Amino acid sequence: MQRRVATSLCHWGAFEAVVENGRLTEARPWPGGGADPDMIGAWPELAYGRARIRRPHVRRSCLERGAGAGGAGRGCEDMVPVDWDTALDLVASELEAVYRDHPAASVFGGSYGWSSAGRFHHARTQVRRFLAAAGGFTDQSGNYSWGAAAALLPHVLGDASAVSHAATGWDSIAEHSDALIAFGGLNPKNWRVTSGGAGYHHMPELVRRAADRGVRFVIISPISADIPPGIDALLIQPLPNTDTALILALAHEALCDDRADRAFLDRYTVGADRFIAYLRGADDNQPKTLEWAAGISGVPVGSLRELWRIVRSGRIMLTAAWSLQRARHGEQPYWALIALAAMLGQIGLPGGGFCFGFGSLNGVGMSARRGYVPAMPGLANPAASSIPAASVLDMLERPGETFEFNGRRGTYPDTRLIYWAGGNPFHHAQDLNRLEAAWKRPRTVIVHDAWWTATAQRADIVLPATTTLERNDIGGSSRDPFVFFMPKLIEPVGESRDDYAIFAELARRLGCHDRFTQGRDEEAWLRHLWSATRTRAARDGIDAPDYDGLRRAGHFHVPAPDEPEILLERFRSDPEANRLGTPSGRIELYSETIAGFGYDEDCPPRPAWIEPEEWLGAAAPDELHLLSSQPAKQLHGQLYQARRHNAPAPISLNPGDAAARGLRDGDIVRVFNGRGACLARLDEDCGLRQGVAIMPTGSWYAPGTDGSGVEQNGNPNVLTADRRTSRLGQGSAAQSVLVRVARRDPPVTAARTEE
Repeated sequence: MQRRVATSLCHWGAFEAVVENGRLTEARPWPGGGADPDMIGAWPELAYGRARIRRPHVRRSCLERGAGAGGAGRGCEDMVPVDWDTALDLVASELEAVYRDHPAASVFGGSYGWSSAGRFHHARTQVRRFLAAAGGFTDQSGNYSWGAAAALLPHVLGDASAVSHAATGWDSIAEHSDALIAFGGLNPKNWRVTSGGAGYHHMPELVRRAADRGVRFVIISPISADIPPGIDALLIQPLPNTDTALILALAHEALCDDRADRAFLDRYTVGADRFIAYLRGADDNQPKTLEWAAGISGVPVGSLRELWRIVRSGRIMLTAAWSLQRARHGEQPYWALIALAAMLGQIGLPGGGFCFGFGSLNGVGMSARRGYVPAMPGLANPAASSIPAASVLDMLERPGETFEFNGRRGTYPDTRLIYWAGGNPFHHAQDLNRLEAAWKRPRTVIVHDAWWTATAQRADIVLPATTTLERNDIGGSSRDPFVFFMPKLIEPVGESRDDYAIFAELARRLGCHDRFTQGRDEEAWLRHLWSATRTRAARDGIDAPDYDGLRRAGHFHVPAPDEPEILLERFRSDPEANRLGTPSGRIELYSETIAGFGYDEDCPPRPAWIEPEEWLGAAAPDELHLLSSQPAKQLHGQLYQARRHNAPAPISLNPGDAAARGLRDGDIVRVFNGRGACLARLDEDCGLRQGVAIMPTGSWYAPGTDGSGVEQNGNPNVLTADRRTSRLGQGSAAQSVLVRVARRDPPVTAARTEE
């Protein structure tokens, strides 16, 4: 028997792969890395399971009649296996036809997804490079994870680094913070994944170390599971979407309690006077008192006074999860948190100020040098067309209409061809039943994927893509101290090919091969990309191995930075020499730029409480506020096909809410609103605030075939509204949704299944 053990990387961690006679037989966490063994152990099933796409396929009517067949049969017709030449010729002819008869912007290639931890075989980068070389396309701007923050923070802080990668280190928090106040919580399940993958999964250890050194934790969330295990934290459970009101009330209390740091506000911020006037009620005759916030949030005023007593003294770290800005007016809790931190005057100090995302994914606040993970370069897009990332449905439904986004106006293209590689919009988009109808409108849909996701099932042409296991790559994360060589472990399953090879063949047919490949194959690109890392290392005085040395070693441990990171430390030390990228060079608590956009009703030019359309303050007595969280042992929709599923996804309710509806633990229920309905399995959760329901995302979209319209697997995005955070951020507002929950008829109680 030939047996090989090698190290590789995926978004849920570094792992050791055991390959016997050319077949992957086992995957286990990299020793000492701390990755989740269940997630890592799913790799053999991911490689060889029934959901794997092994050959190119074409939808039957398209194979028989061409693109003129229309899109009505997407998702319900058979997919016919074909040979590669047939599939590639069809793809090339469709692209040629659309480019010939329509503007380049009518090709949509945003292709948003987390397909690969490897930086060369990053599907989204590859599809964008290919379409740019072929003639141009409509792209996506921003992201689903923190789209509202990405638009807002440059106006407030000068760039979006405070959400994309920069954060005060946990060592600084452990040594200097008296308290950490976490709006949105610190749910440990989110620490299992990292964009780009990670060698270390040490967030639980870092948080415990801070607690052991005396840092007090306050978790502000309707969900008690947002407290890390073993942490003695104060839990405050507001109504969802009301965090902004709580933060504003704390800022008002700083004024009343003579705690506002006027010297800091004068030197480091602009617009503090206008923000303070709003807190005092100058705009709406409503001072933002603790009593006012208690009425909105449903938190007793006594609990808010206890919270203020913690905030008012000592070194305080304020943090907010990414989920808070994925709601209507999601820009506001982030802006308000920055304003509160500015009033406390501790921004830029060790263990003080604010940070975002500590509870959102692995590695936030870990000490690591940036710039050592190679980045595949893009190509200029001749179409110069893009839409906000969360606006795919609007684009398909409303061609030719204008939209507003962060101070500019755009026009939705008339989309004739969708080219999607490495993602699954039928997982992450909202209002999926509407998306399914709109998805039928374009002339052609082409998908690369390794698995028969809901998106692949709704394509005209499906090209089978390799996984991380079947190609060479280099991967890592800016939040982790390791860069990994990711060796080819097994031969491609079935007839699958890597995205780069597919696009290179298409580029040859379309006459843009040299522009796309730049004369390099996989090996040449990897050597080229690693040379840029070695150049960076040499500038830093660090001895990085050459490409062959990296390949032999399997990984490179990048030395830690000389000093731990403290967010905005340099700005605090000298705000003139280290001006921010805002118009004033300072933190903007009132933005003249945003004021000029005229977005007052949904994103005014200073932090504000704005009531959302759907929340418990506007709910009928039998409605619940649904929060859709990340699944415990998946990455979005990835790994779903490798899990045991004999029941729909769970929905968590407080036992009081379950009893009021005549439900009990384990019942199969129908979750519904005016947008759709899905099945779910009831889990009673005593730690969940009444009035709130939680469903994990990640179930593969499966609308029923019985005519009922009820989605069968428990995908909450049949319920979420295709509504944006605001015209400024145009981010996903999936966390602002009301639902009803009722017993399925006839009643069914599910057998327990592994989650």
